[in-house]
Amino acid sequence: MRYFFKAMIEKQYDSHQIKIPFNVWEVSRKRGTIDGDMEINNQNINCQLIPTNNNGRYKIKLSDEDVSKLGILPIDNENEYDILLHIGESLVKFEKVSPYSVENPIRKIDSMEVIIQPVDGLCSQTSIAMLAGVRIGDVVEIMGLREWQAKMVEMISALRYFGFEHSDTVIFTNGRDVTLPKCCIMMEKMALYCHYLVHFDGVFYDPNMQPFTEYDMSKLMGYLEVKV
Repeated sequence: MRYFFKAMIEKQYDSHQIKIPFNVWEVSRKRGTIDGDMEINNQNINCQLIPTNNNGRYKIKLSDEDVSKLGILPIDNENEYDILLHIGESLVKFEKVSPYSVENPIRKIDSMEVIIQPVDGLCSQTSIAMLAGVRIGDVVEIMGLREWQAKMVEMISALRYFGFEHSDTVIFTNGRDVTLPKCCIMMEKMALYCHYLVHFDGVFYDPNMQPFTEYDMSKLMGYLEVKV
C-alpha cells in the first residue's frame, strides 16, 4: 500500500527528518525499523522509517545526500511537501477462504443502508458490513476480531475478501478540505482511537447514527477509496 500526506522536512541537530502524521502500526501492522521508499519533489528516495515511541509513531530520517537530491536546500522548517510513501504489503490473512473476487464481488455497490453498531468499538466491522450488505456478526466472524481490534489494514483485507476493488493509496488529509470520491472508508480521529465511517454518493454513513449529508472535514484524518 501507499500513503499520501503532507509534511515538513525538519532540520534537527546534524540530520533531517520527516514526521509521519499517522499511526504506521494501525495501517501496516509492522514494527521496528521499516524499509520503504517515497516520492517527494518528483524524486524517488529509498528510506527507513524509524519508530519514535512504542505507539506506532514514526519518522523518516534523511541523509544530506537525500536532501541535496531533492533540491530543496536550505531547509526552512516551514514548507510542507507532498509525500507518497510506500512501505510494502502487510495484509492480514483470514482463516476463511474467500468465495469472492474483483470479477465476482459479493455485490455491486450502487446503494447503501446504514447499520448501527451494537456496542462501541465495532465501527470497522460495521463499515465493512454496510459496504458488503451483510450482518456485522458475519464480518466479525470473517475478520476474527472483536471491539477496538480492527484497524485500516484489516479493513483492506476485508475489502479484498468481499471482492471489492480499492485504491492502492490511503490519503491522509489531517483536517484539510477535500473532495471525497463517490465511495470511501473515512478515518476520523476520536480520542485515542480512530473512528471509521463510510461515504457514498454524497451521504455519510456513520455506525453511530442515521445518515447525514453535511460533514466537518476538520475532523477527517484520511480516507481510502472503494471503487464502484
